Amino acid sequence: MISVGIFTGYYPHSLAEVISRIKRDGFSSVQLDLSFKDMDVNEHNLTREKAHIIRDAFRDANLPIVGISGYTNIIHPDSKIRERNISGLKNLLKFARDLGTPYVISETGTYNVESDWVWDPKNGTEEAYQEVCKTLEDLAKFAYEHGSVFLVENYIQNVIGSVEQLSRLFHDVNHPGLGLLMDPTNYFTGDNINHVDDQINHIFNTLGDKIKIAHAKDCKPAEDTSEKHADIDADESHTFRGAGAVELPAPGLGILNYDLYLQRLGKLHPNIPIIIEHLDEADIPRAKKFLDGKLKKNGV
Repeated sequence: MISVGIFTGYYPHSLAEVISRIKRDGFSSVQLDLSFKDMDVNEHNLTREKAHIIRDAFRDANLPIVGISGYTNIIHPDSKIRERNISGLKNLLKFARDLGTPYVISETGTYNVESDWVWDPKNGTEEAYQEVCKTLEDLAKFAYEHGSVFLVENYIQNVIGSVEQLSRLFHDVNHPGLGLLMDPTNYFTGDNINHVDDQINHIFNTLGDKIKIAHAKDCKPAEDTSEKHADIDADESHTFRGAGAVELPAPGLGILNYDLYLQRLGKLHPNIPIIIEHLDEADIPRAKKFLDGKLKKNGV
């Protein structure tokens, strides 16, 4: 059976309170955000001792940490910012196993100087691809040396967005330290948003064997094509709700074919965790009820 989890970052509280509320809401796993109100911990100052405090608290609650959020711009045009971003990712990869999971996740970034989530013309160049490829190979090798795995979460506004780009990436960086975070909503543009089923099948037919963890949000055509954020107490990666022609709301609030998504996911990876996102704390019970219902309907 597919297990249902959630990002810890949607609960802006102390470590103990975050765990209490996640248990109350009936989740069986989490993707970890280092953002607890009572701890001075982030990707740059994480230590083995801090990792063990967090890991053991979730273990005591029988809530496995299945992945770690490392979302950052790995090709930021400012070299000093880029270096700091990659340094933080490597620190997470170094201590991932001390947090109870090998998986650290980030998107591939953009050359846009104003936002980590908006397209820049340079993103579509061969130079950009080669730069990302080089960086991801370095991260994959570093991860492997520390018993961890770097998971790419593609996004269409970043350098690596499409099925074809990911297929090329996994061919060029053929390394056990690199895997895929599956989120079908991240592949949609104004050109393919009306062909949801075809795109879902294309994703799984091409990339299914690379998947390690799955996400659950939704997608729909956007009336407002500007960058969208929710007004919640969370990191930018959790306030983001889409840019351009596609909006990215919570699961059950868009047009994604969840029946097809979960059927394809469950057939290939019957025990994979799926992590709910793009919502606020008040909407969590509705979103979980929706996803639970779809999982039961499809027998996965």
